[in-house]
Amino acid sequence: MPQPQLATNVRKVSDDACVLDIEGEMTAFAEKVLTDAYNLATDDGARVIILNFENLQYMNSSGIGLLVTLLVRINRAKQRLLTYGLSDHYKHIFELTRLNDAIGIFDTEDQALNAAHA
Repeated sequence: MPQPQLATNVRKVSDDACVLDIEGEMTAFAEKVLTDAYNLATDDGARVIILNFENLQYMNSSGIGLLVTLLVRINRAKQRLLTYGLSDHYKHIFELTRLNDAIGIFDTEDQALNAAHA
């Protein structure tokens, strides 16, 4: 079975927000890694999940599907999903798929944190 080429690091940045640092490739094989990171963040009380895509190397349609699944979970739990560090290419994909309507997209961690606490 292929191994995920995605690593995450969960950082608690405030009482109610966690940053999930994403590194590598977001494909279908990354589902468990992403789900485990989300669970770790929410088990620690996070209501705002911020995905850091600065070290994202690749994301395919299955990776976009994982984000949609995560977004559905977050919406059901009445949480918020924000991102930062997307390349122009992936920002464009978020616009084409209209994910930018449901996920806050920011250039920097500071901007995302400010939005998380607004």
